[in-house]
Amino acid sequence: MSEYCIISDGSCDLPKDLAAKENITVVPFYVSFDEKNYMKEGVDIGVRDFYQKMVDNKGVFPKSSLPSVQDYMEVFEPIIKQGKGIVCICITSKFSGSLQSATNAKNILLETYPDAKIEVIDSMVNTVLQGLFVLEAAKMCKAGVPMEACVNELLDMRESGRIFFTIGSIDYLKHGGRIGKLSGLAASVLGIKPLITLKDGEIYNSGVSRSRKASMAKVIELLKQYIEERKIDMKKWQLCIGFGYDREEAAAFQKQLLSALGGIITEAECPCFQIGATISVHTGPYPIGVGFIRKQTLC
Repeated sequence: MSEYCIISDGSCDLPKDLAAKENITVVPFYVSFDEKNYMKEGVDIGVRDFYQKMVDNKGVFPKSSLPSVQDYMEVFEPIIKQGKGIVCICITSKFSGSLQSATNAKNILLETYPDAKIEVIDSMVNTVLQGLFVLEAAKMCKAGVPMEACVNELLDMRESGRIFFTIGSIDYLKHGGRIGKLSGLAASVLGIKPLITLKDGEIYNSGVSRSRKASMAKVIELLKQYIEERKIDMKKWQLCIGFGYDREEAAAFQKQLLSALGGIITEAECPCFQIGATISVHTGPYPIGVGFIRKQTLC
């Protein structure tokens, strides 16, 4: 039995059954369509229902809210009482205060349990890429890698993470105040499809396209360029596709990506995970892209 447990906030966007299988506890974010009634994602409202509500109510911009200190304490304390350590992995602190909530919960609990081992990690990533990162932590935990070694490896891995993606429109980015991070997009013509890269916890403008089809092709080109420039050995890295409302589009994009990479990875090595509410309140219902990160090396 492992000496510690893996916790993540809901930004990791792991399917429920996969998180349960890998013994990952998820502390959910909240989402609201009216700024008054907030629902726990995955508890009070499913991801698919959330997307359907966005699609059915165009012009309504939902908001998300981070897990509270109390939310984290309710998850942490029973684990501490079992005598186990905690490795809690949170969305990039540049996007949310979830890390601070977890840190405050840790500090409060240490007053009562001074010997508790609690590590709170800024993943410097989000959504499905955070999911890959958390899965690597779970793999180390399950293999019996000591907690300190696991944490050090995670800290070393996180800077390798990249997300290359596109969205249906810039309306949600504008409404959510994220457009300032993407220099040049605010003044761009109506109907463009932006290309966006996430690295080091921030989003960056990687160009624009005139059509959805062209923007998805360019996402794949960004990934290929990253692989080629760094001479990456794909056996030591992993990726996944993140998508929003349209599952069929994601399946077609997966085939396109596998073909473009020339068979160096299989369909099983390129899973499709649905992007959750935490990120899609900013991207809208039609985000699609690729998360890419180095694998852990300890087991």
